[in-house]
Amino acid sequence: QVQLVESGGGLVQVGGSLRLSCAASGKIFTIYAMAWYRQAPGKQRELVAVINSNGPINYAASVKGRFTISRDSAKNTAYLQMNSLKPEDTAVYYCNVVGTGVNSWGQGTQVTVSS
Repeated sequence: QVQLVESGGGLVQVGGSLRLSCAASGKIFTIYAMAWYRQAPGKQRELVAVINSNGPINYAASVKGRFTISRDSAKNTAYLQMNSLKPEDTAVYYCNVVGTGVNSWGQGTQVTVSS
């Protein structure tokens, strides 16, 4: 079983920055991808960014150029650097890890951008 612990959420003003972290622990053999999703009130969960083990990184159009996903493979930790935050970025952010026999979700961390 794989556990994901997220941290770094909080309240920030428009234009500010936050850095989210997602640490994976437990029985992990091979991680194929680590991703961040978000869900705003009344909306469906959407993919924000994904980093694949073989290299490709993809971003939602709404965050491209503002958010950066990265990964420390030695620590099984993913990060999401969020800059130039907007009110529409307000949501609960979830980490997702896909690997050998694994598709795990974190508990979510709230990000609130105030104007």
